Amino acid sequence: MSRIGKKPIALPAGVKFAVADRVVTVEGPKGKLTLELPPHVTAAVEGNDIVVSPVNETRQANAMHGLTRSLINNMVAGVTAGFKKELVVIGVGYKATLAGSKLTLNLGFSHTIEYEVPKEIKLTIAPGDTMKQLHSQAQNVLIIEGIDKQLVGETAAQIRRFRPPEPYKGKGIRYVDERIILKEGKAAG
Repeated sequence: MSRIGKKPIALPAGVKFAVADRVVTVEGPKGKLTLELPPHVTAAVEGNDIVVSPVNETRQANAMHGLTRSLINNMVAGVTAGFKKELVVIGVGYKATLAGSKLTLNLGFSHTIEYEVPKEIKLTIAPGDTMKQLHSQAQNVLIIEGIDKQLVGETAAQIRRFRPPEPYKGKGIRYVDERIILKEGKAAG
């Protein structure tokens, strides 16, 4: 049995949990999420806890047991508190602007990059003045918020992929808590 899967998930007040036809639905103050259960596990409410249990003792069932418990736990956390990722745009002339649900990035290329933000994601841009203590060339801070942990992380990763930080000057898009170890240039050799 999975150590993670054995832990019950506490059901906070104001969160509704339902299982119908192998589809888990979690509804809370921030929204509603659904998940289709794998065929090797079941989920049920016992008191104020959600318990995920494997159908049999196969290796596949044990793997799905811990995974399903983690996914349901993330759903409960998402509908109560939500998830947040912050990206920093660093570089001279690099900037980000938001118009409706379209993010426009100027990242030193000959063209601008336009990214359509998913409708489940709330994206805001804070001015770089708040991040000057992190880096002297911080232009903008992108704050990505949502209730689906996977979607928030994937959106942040897609935006970061447009211009990952380069190893010599550190220019590009990075997470706020990401640490880049800069290389010395060829003059140091």
